[in-house]
Order: sequence, then C-alpha cells, then structure tokens
Amino acid sequence: MDEEISGPHSGPMETFAQASTSENLRNLVRAEFAPKNTYLNTASTGLLPARAVAAMRTAVQSVADGQSQDMFADVEASRSAFARLVGVSDRRVAAGASVAVYSGLIAASLPAGAEVLTAEDDFTSVLNPFHVRGDLKVRTVPLERIPESVRSATALVAVSAAQSADGRIADLPALREAAREHGARTYVDASQATGWLPVDADAYDYVSSVAFKWLVCPRGVAFLVVPEDLGGLTPVFAGWVAGEEPWDSCYGPVRELAHSARRFDESPSLFSYAGARHSLALIEELGVDTVRAHDLALADRFRAGLDRLGHQPVPAPGSAIVSVPQLGHLQPELSRAGVEVSDRAGNLRAAFHLYNTTSDVDRLLDVLSG
Repeated sequence: MDEEISGPHSGPMETFAQASTSENLRNLVRAEFAPKNTYLNTASTGLLPARAVAAMRTAVQSVADGQSQDMFADVEASRSAFARLVGVSDRRVAAGASVAVYSGLIAASLPAGAEVLTAEDDFTSVLNPFHVRGDLKVRTVPLERIPESVRSATALVAVSAAQSADGRIADLPALREAAREHGARTYVDASQATGWLPVDADAYDYVSSVAFKWLVCPRGVAFLVVPEDLGGLTPVFAGWVAGEEPWDSCYGPVRELAHSARRFDESPSLFSYAGARHSLALIEELGVDTVRAHDLALADRFRAGLDRLGHQPVPAPGSAIVSVPQLGHLQPELSRAGVEVSDRAGNLRAAFHLYNTTSDVDRLLDVLSG
C-alpha cells in the first residue's frame, strides 16, 4: 500500500494511508490480507480478511467441542451491518445465501402476464427466475436503454447495479424515475456494487446482494432489502427461522410470521455468518467512499496502461471492474504467471479492490505486454 496511486479518474489519488490522518487504514488492510499472488478477481470472489477466518475457525471448533457458540447472534450482527451499509433499517433486510432464491421470491409474487423489464445478458441469477415462471412477459433491452424502455405495462424492472461480465454501471437514478413515472417496481442486484459503490437501497423496492465478492464475506451469505410494507411478497420458502419467535416455530405451521423482513430469511449458513459479521465490520471501518476512491484509481491506472498497449476495454466509466474484449483466452496463462483474473464472455476481466496496490496493476500490465 506504499505506492502512489494516480490515474485519469480525478487526478492524483492518494494511498489509503495518505487519505487518512494516520497510517491506520493502510496498516489495517495490511494486517487483514496477505495474498500469495497478484489477486485481481474480486468480481468472482473477494479475499477473506484474517478476522473473518479466525472467527470461522473459532465457530467450527466450538461445534467440534460440543460447546457451540451463538451463531444466530452473528446473523443478526451481519444483518444490521449490511443495513447500515445500504442505508436502511435492519427490519427491512432478509438474510439468506443466494440472490437467485430472492429473485425467485420476487418472481413468485408477480401476477400471471406481468411484464418484467431486464437488461441484455445480465447475470443469470437476476433473470432466470422470471423466465422459468413461464407465464410472465420478460422483455430484454440493452442496459443503456433500460430507463427509456419502461412503459405503463411494466410491472417490474430487474437489473444489476454493475454488470458482472464487464463492469458497466446501470443508470439507476434514471431507472428509478422512469419506474416511478410508470408505476413499476424496481429490483436491483447490487452484488457487484456493495462494498465499493455507494448503494442507497431506500431508493428501490427490492435490493439483493451476495456478500462474498466486494463485501469480502464467506460464501453462503446474501441479503434482500424489501420495502417497509414488505413489498407484497409471499414468504413461499418460510421455515422456522421466519417465525416471529423462531424457537417457538419449530413444529407445525408457523403461527406468527416475523413482522419484519426476517420472514423472508433462509435457514442461515451459520459458519459463514460467523465470519461475515467481521468482514462487514471491516468494510464499515474503512468506509465505502474510501474504498471506492482506492478501487477506481487502480482501475483507471489499468485503463491507462491498456491504452498504451493498444487495447480498448469495454467502456465502463466509474467502475472498479475493467473488461477487455478478446483477451479472455489469456486467463490460464496469467494464472500460471501468478496473476488471477477472469475470462467472462470472452473478455479478460480484472477487478480492483481494497487489498490491491499499484504494483498489482503494473504486474498485470507487464504480463500482458510480454
């Protein structure tokens, strides 16, 4: 983290340490992360901080010892932390493991014949639950045309905040205004945004997100934000954890569903949540705005380097994800060289996050230039 960061994003950028009044932030990141390679693949899976790894080990050992700790408390701490990060009350946040499950929950709430507007080639977990219904009208348009394509017949607009394949960012304010004008609900998958891009979940009807990417949580953690009135959703997969008093809801039908979004909880992957509460606390300590500035400076440094090498990435201004067409086939070669990126839709996709440095960017460029 000692290197100076600069790029076309907004002029010279500072390191984590320079951006704070002390070296606390730099030291914090250094203490939590120690990758053994050049890891630029957060859009696939974020690195786990040391505190989360330690907490999960403790939780697993507690079960091995027959003295299991209260991991349901970890679920509630994680729910509250995520709620703070996206600006809503924790009563509006359901905790689970999968965006696809929450997309299915929303799809199940729509009446037959309802129109769902989606973005072309968006991530499957956002789209497929609406397609498999069979009796919905799913309309697909290019991402850039989403706002202008909302119409009076549209019941729901479903889109990712940032595209998985190439990092393009949806014009969410324009989408929100168009949906409001035509009386449509909005569903935003923020899986490729939460943790580096500020997300105002209160601005949309439903917001989902996995946490194992930019929120650096273990796999098996996901969240859904619903409106105060619970958004007209039927808790079709409600089990005992969805009860207002879960431990009194273990047998027979649940007599009283939770009065909050907890009625949409999946039975939680407890070991994952034992780590997640600590990962989310780290993101809160660093601050999303600070992380965003750091990530975008690195992404812009990479874009500038690509330009010097004669490569043009997919236009995605303001994104921490950089995707380069026709270079995806280089992923195995890069991996052998100790540089981890992804091959997505034929594109070489690099994702820059809080544990990355300018040296990581330059290493990737060096290998590409060779």
